[in-house]
Amino acid sequence: MGAVSRGTMALVGIAPVELERPETESVTALDRPWVTLVWNDPVNLMSYVTYVFMTYFGYSKDKAQALMSDVHNVGRAAVSTGTREEMERDVTAMHSYGLWATLQKDD
Repeated sequence: MGAVSRGTMALVGIAPVELERPETESVTALDRPWVTLVWNDPVNLMSYVTYVFMTYFGYSKDKAQALMSDVHNVGRAAVSTGTREEMERDVTAMHSYGLWATLQKDD
């Protein structure tokens, strides 16, 4: 290798790289909505679960009570939808309130 004069750059040993584009299916699979599920538990009062839904998600009292009713009667309720990262945040928040929560892909 020879000397490089001031003000110029030398690129030695760098070959062009071909990047593969992801197939459309894999991109849309990543963009599919995810859901946060809150599960029934024997610990938390129904009024507390309603309070959490109103406080964290900003739901009206009626919507929060309807979701709480699903948690209590059905055993779970989908309380939010969005990207995986958003749902991970919501699950972590539900855990911080002492609720049992998971996330899953919304098929």
